[in-house]
Amino acid sequence: MTNEPREFEIAREFEVDATPEQVWEALTSGTGGWLWPMEYEPKEGGRGPHGATITAWDPEHRLTARSDNPDALPPFQTLNQLDHVIEARDGGSRAWVRYVHSGIFVDNWDDYYDGADKHTDFYLHTLRQYLTHFAGRPVAFAMFDGPAASANPEALAAVGRALGLPDDAAEGTKLRVRAPGGETLEAVLDYRNPYFIGLRTDDAMYRFFGRGRWGAPVGIVVHDFAPDADAAQDETAWRGWLDGVFA
Repeated sequence: MTNEPREFEIAREFEVDATPEQVWEALTSGTGGWLWPMEYEPKEGGRGPHGATITAWDPEHRLTARSDNPDALPPFQTLNQLDHVIEARDGGSRAWVRYVHSGIFVDNWDDYYDGADKHTDFYLHTLRQYLTHFAGRPVAFAMFDGPAASANPEALAAVGRALGLPDDAAEGTKLRVRAPGGETLEAVLDYRNPYFIGLRTDDAMYRFFGRGRWGAPVGIVVHDFAPDADAAQDETAWRGWLDGVFA
């Protein structure tokens, strides 16, 4: 571990069954469907999320946002940049995306890089799930953290047991999940590793973040695409469920 400021770069490339137009919409105006709601001023030099300045705004091709505003960045960063390049594939029916997250961490570099690196894979996987199954649908978004008792490396395993996930359930498995209020969800286990669990139903994505490795509590994000979705009700139900897991 080092406390010296150091640059970092996390780069990923992927293809997805979505048009460049759909990818652009997801990155700029549909962010609540896969990450969290964000707003971009649609022009180069415009304002982006978390005090960023948009340094590249080329619809359906490139989006770059850069921030060096200490009031908008977390205390462990002095620079943050997100860069997205989009190219059409298969005559425009598919898209190739290159994503680069870069910047400067000022302390605990190894831990912050490890967390950002692992979260990147989960976030981009969720983006692909959104583009493949829910692109363009209105969403009710809820995000919250669990109790302090969930801030330990074993917490996500407890969440998996509470959901009723078999230990050997692999990604892509269809299963029945124990949900709030004694209800059962028919879901696909679309992501699973020691740090994250992703569940997808016909009308929602449920994301579970086991951040105990980095000293933080379990987090839950709900992307609810049902016609009658209510973000406040989703948060109340799942927050109560999570509190019960760690009571």
